[in-house]
Amino acid sequence: MYQTILVTLDTTATDRAIIDHIKSLAGELRSRVVLLHVATSVPAKIHGQDAAGKEVAESQAYLDRVRAELAAAGISTTAELAYGEPVRQIVQWVKAHHPDLVAMSTHGHQFVADLVLGTTAIHVQHAVSVPVLLLRAK
Repeated sequence: MYQTILVTLDTTATDRAIIDHIKSLAGELRSRVVLLHVATSVPAKIHGQDAAGKEVAESQAYLDRVRAELAAAGISTTAELAYGEPVRQIVQWVKAHHPDLVAMSTHGHQFVADLVLGTTAIHVQHAVSVPVLLLRAK
């Protein structure tokens, strides 16, 4: 059903909900998981893949830890770090790689706040043509 699942991470506690859910789902379905985080610092936005610094190093280390956690559970997992604006980078990745599912945690704002402020999850959901699993963080 879901051979490849893209899991977007923002490197906060919000991620734990989607990591735990996908660990169970991907294990059951024998899915391949791709972890994606978009670095958004000024250097990341300006220099892209040539960016360096604390945010980039910490983001890569975080992705490596989550990848290792899923791999230890027997799930085929890769991790990618993108640079720039999250919605744009996630949508580009989906259009280039065609995953079967995009999985994201949400912060659980109120509906009105989401309409006014917008969220990455809502924008991605409306911009891609694959199923999007949104899981509200506890």
